[in-house]
Amino acid sequence: MDTVAGGLDGALQKAFTRPIPKSAGARMRYLVKQLKGTRPVAGLLGITQRTVERYVKDQIKRPRPDLAARMENEVAKRWQPQIRAKAKQTAATTTGIVIDARARLGYTAAPGTTDDARLRHLTVALPPEYAARLFATRDAGGSEQQLRDIAAEGLQEIYFKDRGRRAQGLLVEFTDVEQVEFDL
Repeated sequence: MDTVAGGLDGALQKAFTRPIPKSAGARMRYLVKQLKGTRPVAGLLGITQRTVERYVKDQIKRPRPDLAARMENEVAKRWQPQIRAKAKQTAATTTGIVIDARARLGYTAAPGTTDDARLRHLTVALPPEYAARLFATRDAGGSEQQLRDIAAEGLQEIYFKDRGRRAQGLLVEFTDVEQVEFDL
């Protein structure tokens, strides 16, 4: 994943106890059940109600690539909400979250030190308060930049400053994210 939001979603999907439906028909039936009808699903996916009905009856088996991606995205958003909520709660209160990032990190430091942005690959366990802030911002519809700022602050405090024991005055920010993944 190259976005923090996508990485958070991927971490929550690892907590699922059952796999997401694979076939187009199974995905469409799940969406119809969740949204309580074919008309809301048609509006959500931007297709006709008749097309939804044909997928439900397995008369159409292979959707267009863009429709397949939208279906997969919508099913993944709604799949196992209680498991997703429990995983968020556990990460935000007890276990924290592990960030694995390959990114260019920019530094603002004391005079006489280097502040050149460097490409780094870091795997750091962040405490529960950062997991809580990340999930709260994601759920509130926060921007990708806000999520990156929280993740960079977590790396700054835990990895670079060692919880305030060194590098006083150092500020860290993501300037270019190549890959970021999270694990609960």
